Amino acid sequence: MVKEKSQSFDQQQEQLVDEHQLILYNDDFNTFDFVIETLIDVCGHDPIKAEQCTLIVHYNGKCPVKSGDIIELAPIGKEMTDRGLTVSIN
Repeated sequence: MVKEKSQSFDQQQEQLVDEHQLILYNDDFNTFDFVIETLIDVCGHDPIKAEQCTLIVHYNGKCPVKSGDIIELAPIGKEMTDRGLTVSIN
């Protein structure tokens, strides 16, 4: 016998609303190495993930680099902006 946890529709909606993404945008100023280092230092990415995100930003113009609660993402976004990167929280 398997026990399942169920959530009401309102609880599921609330979880979806609380999920935000930190989006990194392409620019013509920062080097690949700098962006990779920043993603490792600020977002906690491993080097491979940081490099992949950097390539996606380069070719697509933007990439979600972190998701979570707005309270968690705001200081990360500020630090990335302080380092000269262009980000937004959606």
